[in-house]
Amino acid sequence: MTSPDLPAELKAALDGRLRGFSRNDAATRAASISKTYRDGGGSGAIRTETDALAYALARMPATYAAVTASLNALCEIRPDFIPKSLLDVGAGPGTATWAAAEAFPSLQGFALLDANDALRTLALSLFSDSFRLRDVGYERGEARSALAKAGAADLVIASYVIGEIGAAEQKALAELMWQKTGDTLLVVEPGTPAGYARIIALRERLIALGAHVAAPCPHDGKCPLAAPDWCHFTQRLQRSRAHKQVKGAELPFEDEKFAYVALTRTPMTKRPSRVLAQPEISKVEISAKLCTPDGLAWTRVPRRAKVDYARARRWRWGDAVTDER
Repeated sequence: MTSPDLPAELKAALDGRLRGFSRNDAATRAASISKTYRDGGGSGAIRTETDALAYALARMPATYAAVTASLNALCEIRPDFIPKSLLDVGAGPGTATWAAAEAFPSLQGFALLDANDALRTLALSLFSDSFRLRDVGYERGEARSALAKAGAADLVIASYVIGEIGAAEQKALAELMWQKTGDTLLVVEPGTPAGYARIIALRERLIALGAHVAAPCPHDGKCPLAAPDWCHFTQRLQRSRAHKQVKGAELPFEDEKFAYVALTRTPMTKRPSRVLAQPEISKVEISAKLCTPDGLAWTRVPRRAKVDYARARRWRWGDAVTDER
């Protein structure tokens, strides 16, 4: 499994851009950009080099962790998936490309698309320090128009981008991304009810077009969860000193909540159940909420069943599990 922390090469590249950079200015810009996102805005608030670097310091670690966790889940279900080409839609500072490069040593071709000049410039600057990624292709343009001109890829990723466009555009973009997907499409969104709703809408639309879910769902049927519940996961990551300064945070770690779906053109013969919340451990049993091939289930493992109990104690939120007892 790939580590959720930024790779050393990327950390070094970011540190190099930070020399002479005011942490106070970065914190101020990061707070303003974050407010824009919370209010329903998008990356249009990122206009300058300072904006882009502030955004990268504040959000790149968490986005990288969420994409990596999603890729780890995909690799666990499909260990035979060996993609050669990547298409990163709405690539921003290149976070998903870095994550995919770490998860798949097989990747040889990298194509990125985004409309934001400042984020594209930062991404290319960070890639220039990488032997493997310094020759990536990064096209500037609005998501759908740029995607229409792009070639197909084995792996297509859209991370934290669907929420920046309107509902009608989301539908068109989802279908176009699927057209460009040679094998697998991964979409990652914030782990909020709204982010989950976008994932579910895209999931249903693309299943109707022939897609199959690889992760996290153990089936291609309707999501069994009902409001106010929603499917999301969490990934803990360590905060660097600069990360804490920019976010005005004291804790040395951050828990990023995210929702995702990995869709493939390959029919899945068997899929494990998924742990949908942190299991509850009592003196007499372990209780776990699972999404199974047959729907939602609460699994209770009594302490007296020592082997099963020991196995269930290792279950964590988001894990794929084969024992549904």
